[in-house]
Amino acid sequence: MAAEARPLVFLGTPPAAAVVLERLVDAGFEIAHVVTRPDAKRGRGSSLSPSPVKEVALRLGIPVSHGLEWVVAHREENLLGIVVAYGRIIPASILAHTPMINIHFSLLPRWRGAAPVERAILAGDTTTGVCIMDIEETLDTGAVYAREEVAISDAATSVSLTNELAQTGADLLVRTLKTGLGTPIAQGDGETYAKKISVEEQRIDWSLSAVQIHRQVRALRSYAVVGGSRIKILEVALVDGDATLAPGEVESDCYVGTGQGDLLLVRVQPEGKGPMPAADWMRGRATLAPTQFL
Repeated sequence: MAAEARPLVFLGTPPAAAVVLERLVDAGFEIAHVVTRPDAKRGRGSSLSPSPVKEVALRLGIPVSHGLEWVVAHREENLLGIVVAYGRIIPASILAHTPMINIHFSLLPRWRGAAPVERAILAGDTTTGVCIMDIEETLDTGAVYAREEVAISDAATSVSLTNELAQTGADLLVRTLKTGLGTPIAQGDGETYAKKISVEEQRIDWSLSAVQIHRQVRALRSYAVVGGSRIKILEVALVDGDATLAPGEVESDCYVGTGQGDLLLVRVQPEGKGPMPAADWMRGRATLAPTQFL
């Protein structure tokens, strides 16, 4: 198979996509154009900021736009689209003249959909991976050109695992393009779906087991309610032994009860404040009523 020689149009938005874009440029591929989501408010400021992909494209001198009009206007130029977390569905009318492939962060057909990394951690999966796949009209159903497995450690968070998958996917994409796409293989049966994470799922239910809540915090950076205010639970640790506390009850040494077993609070972020060690937060509550998460 011959190496892929067509110029590439890159479609992506978040940091993981920016990793792939830089890797393609470093590998010598021609990026004719970048398409990303419009500038948006990020963080607490009111000003608009470019997406991570746009920041990389501007730094590298690659033309950027925020819609698919450029792709339509250049439909006769034998382009190949590379899509990584673009955030929009690619219409069939565009796929008809510009074929596109996608890096998906799971081992398809498991975890098709918007939140494959989070769903894998929530489910307690021990492995996941990346797939280089054709883009079709239907969601994440395209045939697969290449795949690579990645282990999920007990400490992996959605952020750290996404970063690892982005690096793995970028390297796999470069190897696949250099050797030629070849003939993709259909996914087969056994699909599961990774629906978008809802706000309701981010609130911790302390009646769940310590293992389940540990996964939830790693996947979602979830929150609890204490004293009428939200507090983000950024990191917890599993502890040995039987439960000694009621669900949601917090001791001064930062242990918190669950429906099955206790957890150790490691890092939290109270409402209106920055991230901090849980021990510092507890010291600040020393003169308040006993702490109970709701």
